[in-house]
Amino acid sequence: MADLIANVGYDKDGKWELGIPESSQDTTRKPGAELGKEDFLMLLVTQIQYQDPLEPANNTEFVAQLAQFSALEQMSNLNTTANNNTAYSLVGKEVLVREVTSTGEYNEVQGRVDYVTLKNGEAYVTINGQDFAYDDIVKVIDQDYLISMYLPSVPKQSHEFIHHDPQDLKITGIDLGSHGYEASSFAVALINSVTQEATAIDKKYLSYKDGVLTIDREALETVDAGKYDIAFVFDDANKTMVYDNVSLEIKGIAKPKPDGGTDSEDGGDSSASGSGSSGTGTDSGADSGNSGGTTTTGSV
Repeated sequence: MADLIANVGYDKDGKWELGIPESSQDTTRKPGAELGKEDFLMLLVTQIQYQDPLEPANNTEFVAQLAQFSALEQMSNLNTTANNNTAYSLVGKEVLVREVTSTGEYNEVQGRVDYVTLKNGEAYVTINGQDFAYDDIVKVIDQDYLISMYLPSVPKQSHEFIHHDPQDLKITGIDLGSHGYEASSFAVALINSVTQEATAIDKKYLSYKDGVLTIDREALETVDAGKYDIAFVFDDANKTMVYDNVSLEIKGIAKPKPDGGTDSEDGGDSSASGSGSSGTGTDSGADSGNSGGTTTTGSV
Protein backbone atom coordinates (compact mmCIF):
# COMPACT_ATOMS: atom_id res chain seq x y z
CA MET A 1 0.00 0.00 0.00
CA ALA A 2 2.84 2.38 0.86
CA ASP A 3 4.36 2.22 -2.61
CA LEU A 4 1.01 3.14 -4.17
CA ILE A 5 0.72 6.50 -2.36
CA ALA A 6 2.31 9.59 -3.92
CA ASN A 7 2.99 12.99 -2.39
CA VAL A 8 0.50 15.74 -3.24
CA GLY A 9 1.74 19.32 -3.74
CA TYR A 10 2.25 22.26 -6.10
CA ASP A 11 4.98 22.84 -8.66
CA LYS A 12 7.01 26.04 -9.03
CA ASP A 13 4.27 27.60 -11.15
CA GLY A 14 1.67 27.00 -8.48
CA LYS A 15 -0.01 24.15 -10.30
CA TRP A 16 -1.24 21.13 -8.34
CA GLU A 17 0.65 17.88 -9.03
CA LEU A 18 1.37 14.37 -7.71
CA GLY A 19 4.95 13.73 -6.68
CA ILE A 20 5.51 10.31 -8.24
CA PRO A 21 8.82 9.12 -9.69
CA GLU A 22 9.33 9.65 -13.39
CA SER A 23 9.95 5.93 -13.78
CA SER A 24 6.35 5.31 -12.73
CA GLN A 25 5.16 7.76 -15.38
CA ASP A 26 6.97 5.98 -18.18
CA THR A 27 4.30 5.21 -20.76
CA THR A 28 6.53 2.99 -22.88
CA ARG A 29 5.44 -0.63 -22.61
CA LYS A 30 6.60 -3.78 -24.31
CA PRO A 31 4.13 -5.24 -26.83
CA GLY A 32 2.15 -8.08 -25.34
CA ALA A 33 3.31 -7.31 -21.78
CA GLU A 34 0.81 -7.83 -18.97
CA LEU A 35 -0.56 -4.94 -16.95
CA GLY A 36 1.15 -4.54 -13.58
CA LYS A 37 0.49 -2.46 -10.50
CA GLU A 38 2.63 0.40 -11.92
CA ASP A 39 0.34 0.54 -14.96
CA PHE A 40 -2.78 0.82 -12.83
CA LEU A 41 -1.16 3.48 -10.68
CA MET A 42 -0.31 5.40 -13.83
CA LEU A 43 -3.95 5.19 -14.92
CA LEU A 44 -5.05 6.59 -11.56
CA VAL A 45 -2.56 9.46 -11.76
CA THR A 46 -3.62 10.28 -15.31
CA GLN A 47 -7.27 10.27 -14.25
CA ILE A 48 -6.56 12.72 -11.45
CA GLN A 49 -4.43 15.00 -13.65
CA TYR A 50 -7.06 15.25 -16.36
CA GLN A 51 -10.22 15.28 -14.28
CA ASP A 52 -12.78 18.04 -14.72
CA PRO A 53 -11.88 20.73 -12.13
CA LEU A 54 -15.56 21.67 -11.92
CA GLU A 55 -16.58 18.08 -11.15
CA PRO A 56 -13.56 16.43 -9.52
CA ALA A 57 -13.62 12.87 -8.27
CA ASN A 58 -14.82 12.70 -4.71
CA ASN A 59 -12.70 11.32 -1.91
CA THR A 60 -14.75 8.14 -1.61
CA GLU A 61 -14.05 7.14 -5.22
CA PHE A 62 -10.38 8.00 -4.83
CA VAL A 63 -9.98 5.87 -1.69
CA ALA A 64 -11.93 3.00 -3.28
CA GLN A 65 -9.56 2.97 -6.26
CA LEU A 66 -6.53 3.00 -3.95
CA ALA A 67 -8.02 0.00 -2.12
CA GLN A 68 -8.46 -1.82 -5.41
CA PHE A 69 -4.84 -1.17 -6.34
CA SER A 70 -3.71 -2.40 -2.95
CA ALA A 71 -5.72 -5.61 -3.37
CA LEU A 72 -4.22 -6.03 -6.83
CA GLU A 73 -0.70 -5.73 -5.42
CA GLN A 74 -1.41 -8.29 -2.69
CA MET A 75 -2.87 -10.75 -5.20
CA SER A 76 0.15 -10.30 -7.46
CA ASN A 77 2.55 -10.93 -4.57
CA LEU A 78 0.53 -13.97 -3.46
CA ASN A 79 0.59 -15.41 -6.97
CA THR A 80 4.37 -14.97 -7.18
CA THR A 81 4.85 -16.63 -3.79
CA ALA A 82 2.61 -19.56 -4.78
CA ASN A 83 4.53 -20.07 -8.02
CA ASN A 84 7.85 -20.01 -6.19
CA ASN A 85 6.63 -22.53 -3.60
CA THR A 86 5.42 -24.82 -6.37
CA ALA A 87 8.79 -24.53 -8.05
CA TYR A 88 10.59 -25.49 -4.82
CA SER A 89 8.43 -28.61 -4.54
CA LEU A 90 9.75 -29.84 -7.91
CA VAL A 91 13.26 -30.52 -6.58
CA GLY A 92 14.09 -34.18 -7.21
CA LYS A 93 11.17 -34.70 -9.62
CA GLU A 94 11.26 -35.52 -13.31
CA VAL A 95 9.96 -32.71 -15.52
CA LEU A 96 9.61 -31.90 -19.19
CA VAL A 97 10.61 -28.36 -20.22
CA ARG A 98 9.60 -26.82 -23.54
CA GLU A 99 11.24 -23.50 -24.35
CA VAL A 100 11.11 -21.34 -27.47
CA THR A 101 14.49 -20.69 -29.09
CA SER A 102 15.56 -17.44 -30.73
CA THR A 103 14.56 -18.92 -34.09
CA GLY A 104 11.03 -19.65 -32.90
CA GLU A 105 11.55 -23.40 -32.63
CA TYR A 106 10.63 -25.53 -29.62
CA ASN A 107 13.37 -27.15 -27.59
CA GLU A 108 12.30 -29.91 -25.20
CA VAL A 109 14.44 -31.13 -22.31
CA GLN A 110 13.47 -33.86 -19.85
CA GLY A 111 15.33 -34.54 -16.64
CA ARG A 112 15.34 -34.41 -12.85
CA VAL A 113 15.27 -30.99 -11.14
CA ASP A 114 18.50 -30.56 -9.19
CA TYR A 115 17.63 -27.28 -7.48
CA VAL A 116 15.55 -24.10 -7.82
CA THR A 117 16.85 -20.52 -7.84
CA LEU A 118 15.21 -17.09 -7.92
CA LYS A 119 16.35 -14.46 -10.41
CA ASN A 120 14.66 -11.05 -10.26
CA GLY A 121 11.70 -12.63 -8.51
CA GLU A 122 11.31 -15.35 -11.16
CA ALA A 123 11.83 -19.04 -10.36
CA TYR A 124 14.26 -21.11 -12.42
CA VAL A 125 14.81 -24.87 -12.26
CA THR A 126 18.20 -26.43 -12.93
CA ILE A 127 18.38 -29.66 -14.94
CA ASN A 128 21.78 -31.20 -15.63
CA GLY A 129 23.46 -27.87 -14.91
CA GLN A 130 21.20 -25.84 -17.21
CA ASP A 131 18.66 -23.28 -15.99
CA PHE A 132 15.10 -23.16 -17.31
CA ALA A 133 12.23 -20.81 -16.45
CA TYR A 134 9.58 -22.33 -14.23
CA ASP A 135 6.91 -21.13 -16.67
CA ASP A 136 8.46 -23.32 -19.40
CA ILE A 137 7.67 -26.54 -17.53
CA VAL A 138 4.90 -28.39 -19.41
CA LYS A 139 4.91 -31.77 -17.65
CA VAL A 140 5.74 -33.20 -14.21
CA ILE A 141 6.27 -36.97 -14.29
CA ASP A 142 5.45 -39.22 -11.34
CA GLN A 143 8.39 -41.34 -10.18
CA ASP A 144 6.38 -44.58 -10.17
CA TYR A 145 5.19 -43.90 -13.70
CA LEU A 146 8.74 -43.13 -14.76
CA ILE A 147 10.00 -46.41 -13.31
CA SER A 148 7.22 -48.29 -15.09
CA MET A 149 8.55 -46.90 -18.38
CA TYR A 150 11.99 -48.37 -17.63
CA LEU A 151 10.87 -51.82 -16.45
CA PRO A 152 10.96 -54.89 -18.72
CA SER A 153 7.88 -55.16 -20.88
CA VAL A 154 6.15 -57.19 -23.57
CA PRO A 155 3.70 -55.43 -25.92
CA LYS A 156 0.15 -56.69 -26.32
CA GLN A 157 -0.18 -59.18 -29.16
CA SER A 158 -2.16 -62.23 -30.26
CA HIS A 159 -0.95 -65.48 -31.82
CA GLU A 160 -2.45 -68.65 -33.26
CA PHE A 161 -1.12 -72.20 -33.35
CA ILE A 162 -2.74 -74.85 -35.59
CA HIS A 163 -1.90 -78.48 -34.90
CA HIS A 164 -2.30 -79.69 -38.48
CA ASP A 165 0.00 -76.89 -39.72
CA PRO A 166 2.42 -76.24 -36.83
CA GLN A 167 4.78 -73.27 -37.02
CA ASP A 168 7.34 -71.82 -34.61
CA LEU A 169 5.86 -69.07 -32.46
CA LYS A 170 7.62 -65.69 -32.48
CA ILE A 171 6.85 -63.12 -29.75
CA THR A 172 8.23 -59.73 -30.72
CA GLY A 173 8.94 -56.42 -29.03
CA ILE A 174 10.32 -57.83 -25.76
CA ASP A 175 12.12 -55.08 -23.82
CA LEU A 176 14.48 -56.20 -21.05
CA GLY A 177 14.39 -52.75 -19.38
CA SER A 178 16.76 -49.81 -19.03
CA HIS A 179 18.14 -47.15 -16.65
CA GLY A 180 19.17 -49.65 -13.99
CA TYR A 181 15.98 -51.76 -14.20
CA GLU A 182 17.32 -54.25 -16.74
CA ALA A 183 16.64 -57.98 -16.57
CA SER A 184 19.24 -60.55 -17.53
CA SER A 185 16.78 -63.43 -18.01
CA PHE A 186 13.09 -64.25 -17.87
CA ALA A 187 10.79 -67.22 -17.26
CA VAL A 188 8.06 -68.29 -19.70
CA ALA A 189 4.90 -70.24 -18.91
CA LEU A 190 1.61 -71.11 -20.61
CA ILE A 191 -1.57 -70.25 -18.64
CA ASN A 192 -4.94 -71.76 -19.55
CA SER A 193 -7.42 -68.88 -19.79
CA VAL A 194 -10.25 -71.02 -18.37
CA THR A 195 -8.65 -73.12 -15.66
CA GLN A 196 -5.75 -70.71 -14.94
CA GLU A 197 -3.45 -73.73 -14.82
CA ALA A 198 0.17 -72.77 -15.54
CA THR A 199 2.47 -75.06 -17.49
CA ALA A 200 6.15 -74.34 -18.03
CA ILE A 201 7.78 -74.33 -21.43
CA ASP A 202 11.01 -76.31 -21.42
CA LYS A 203 14.27 -74.43 -21.97
CA LYS A 204 15.21 -76.47 -25.02
CA TYR A 205 12.23 -75.03 -26.93
CA LEU A 206 13.21 -71.39 -26.33
CA SER A 207 15.54 -69.03 -28.14
CA TYR A 208 15.85 -65.26 -27.73
CA LYS A 209 17.57 -62.60 -29.81
CA ASP A 210 17.11 -58.86 -30.35
CA GLY A 211 13.76 -58.61 -28.60
CA VAL A 212 12.25 -61.67 -30.28
CA LEU A 213 11.44 -64.87 -28.38
CA THR A 214 11.01 -67.96 -30.57
CA ILE A 215 9.08 -70.92 -29.14
CA ASP A 216 9.71 -74.13 -31.08
CA ARG A 217 6.56 -75.72 -32.43
CA GLU A 218 7.40 -78.97 -30.64
CA ALA A 219 6.67 -77.23 -27.32
CA LEU A 220 3.01 -76.83 -28.32
CA GLU A 221 2.31 -80.08 -30.19
CA THR A 222 0.96 -81.83 -27.08
CA VAL A 223 -1.05 -78.86 -25.76
CA ASP A 224 -4.82 -79.21 -26.05
CA ALA A 225 -6.82 -76.77 -28.14
CA GLY A 226 -8.04 -73.69 -26.32
CA LYS A 227 -7.15 -70.13 -25.38
CA TYR A 228 -4.02 -69.39 -23.38
CA ASP A 229 -1.91 -66.53 -22.08
CA ILE A 230 1.87 -66.59 -22.32
CA ALA A 231 3.35 -65.29 -19.07
CA PHE A 232 6.78 -63.75 -18.50
CA VAL A 233 8.61 -63.32 -15.19
CA PHE A 234 11.75 -61.18 -15.44
CA ASP A 235 14.64 -61.28 -12.98
CA ASP A 236 15.02 -57.49 -12.66
CA ALA A 237 15.07 -55.86 -9.21
CA ASN A 238 11.27 -55.45 -9.27
CA LYS A 239 10.63 -59.06 -10.39
CA THR A 240 8.41 -57.74 -13.16
CA MET A 241 5.57 -60.05 -14.29
CA VAL A 242 3.77 -59.76 -17.62
CA TYR A 243 1.02 -62.35 -17.88
CA ASP A 244 -1.90 -60.88 -19.85
CA ASN A 245 -0.37 -59.13 -22.86
CA VAL A 246 0.36 -62.13 -25.08
CA SER A 247 -2.62 -64.31 -25.97
CA LEU A 248 -2.46 -67.62 -27.81
CA GLU A 249 -5.25 -69.64 -29.39
CA ILE A 250 -4.49 -73.27 -30.17
CA LYS A 251 -6.65 -75.10 -32.72
CA GLY A 252 -6.88 -78.71 -33.83
CA ILE A 253 -6.13 -82.06 -32.21
CA ALA A 254 -2.99 -82.27 -30.08
CA LYS A 255 -0.54 -85.15 -30.22
CA PRO A 256 -0.68 -87.61 -27.31
CA LYS A 257 1.61 -86.69 -24.43
CA PRO A 258 4.57 -88.96 -23.80
CA ASP A 259 4.67 -91.18 -20.73
CA GLY A 260 4.82 -89.03 -17.59
CA GLY A 261 2.15 -86.55 -18.69
CA THR A 262 4.31 -83.44 -18.50
CA ASP A 263 5.47 -81.01 -21.18
CA SER A 264 8.93 -80.84 -19.61
CA GLU A 265 10.73 -84.02 -20.59
CA ASP A 266 13.56 -83.79 -18.04
CA GLY A 267 11.12 -82.93 -15.22
CA GLY A 268 13.45 -80.98 -12.94
CA ASP A 269 15.87 -78.73 -14.83
CA SER A 270 13.76 -76.12 -16.58
CA SER A 271 15.81 -72.93 -16.41
CA ALA A 272 18.25 -71.71 -19.01
CA SER A 273 20.72 -68.91 -19.45
CA GLY A 274 22.87 -68.07 -22.42
CA SER A 275 23.76 -65.31 -24.87
CA GLY A 276 22.54 -64.09 -28.24
CA SER A 277 19.95 -66.43 -29.71
CA SER A 278 20.73 -69.36 -27.46
CA GLY A 279 18.00 -70.49 -25.08
CA THR A 280 20.10 -73.08 -23.28
CA GLY A 281 23.03 -72.93 -20.89
CA THR A 282 23.81 -73.33 -17.21
CA ASP A 283 21.33 -74.19 -14.49
CA SER A 284 19.81 -71.21 -12.67
CA GLY A 285 16.85 -72.40 -10.60
CA ALA A 286 14.85 -75.57 -11.00
CA ASP A 287 12.69 -74.89 -7.97
CA SER A 288 10.89 -71.88 -9.45
CA GLY A 289 7.82 -73.72 -10.74
CA ASN A 290 5.94 -74.71 -7.60
CA SER A 291 2.61 -73.48 -8.92
CA GLY A 292 1.18 -75.32 -11.91
CA GLY A 293 4.48 -76.71 -13.24
CA THR A 294 8.13 -75.81 -13.65
CA THR A 295 9.27 -72.44 -14.97
CA THR A 296 11.56 -71.88 -17.92
CA THR A 297 14.04 -69.02 -18.15
CA GLY A 298 15.95 -67.77 -21.14
CA SER A 299 18.61 -65.10 -20.78
CA VAL A 300 20.49 -62.75 -23.04
